[in-house]
Amino acid sequence: MPLTLEQRERFRTLAADTDGIDLDVYERFERDPLEPIIGLGRRDLRVGFFGRDPGRDEVRWGEPFIGAGGQLVRKALYRHLHGEELHNFEASIAVGEDFFWINTVPYKPVGNKAWSMKVKRRFHGLVSEVLISRWEGRHLITLGREAFLWFGIGRPKEERDRLEAFWKSEERFESHIDVTLEDEQGNARTFTLHPLPHPSPLNQTWYARFPGLLEKRLTELNVRQARPS
Repeated sequence: MPLTLEQRERFRTLAADTDGIDLDVYERFERDPLEPIIGLGRRDLRVGFFGRDPGRDEVRWGEPFIGAGGQLVRKALYRHLHGEELHNFEASIAVGEDFFWINTVPYKPVGNKAWSMKVKRRFHGLVSEVLISRWEGRHLITLGREAFLWFGIGRPKEERDRLEAFWKSEERFESHIDVTLEDEQGNARTFTLHPLPHPSPLNQTWYARFPGLLEKRLTELNVRQARPS
């Protein structure tokens, strides 16, 4: 389910006023730095992935979650769905077609550093609108602290504190939590977050354990071959 023309233009307008987009990488791959990288699919997809921001490979291919960290996710998805190892890059793209993919900010930052709170706030309303209006699913697997705590932006302090306390819990990667998201038009929906660590190879604490943690999430969510059910 693609963005509406109006949503796409609003993303482009926001991006045009955003400092820190990695223009060199977009130029290297002859990509438009104003075009958002969002992996929308059918609106009836039940399970989604919510990450921090795109990287170099995401810019190159125009697909979210396709770089080193994303490939770790996609390999685990393929293994879960097909019972065998992922065999090529094309299969890694195809396995993502039954899931919804989105980031806190759909543009690559310089140096792959997390976007500032100012930038995340700038895009928060529109990203919230996409989640609420372009997808019917409820279950989101969030990747890393930045992605998880994004759901507290603009919320009352007690809600932000609740999310912070959940993230500090030793059971955070085995439990889930419901959050309510509201867009700038006042539309609201409740989502269930299933947090996992960030799948970056630089995350030495969790990288080796990530596939097993994701496998547990997929089993709990009853994700099956061909379509999440």
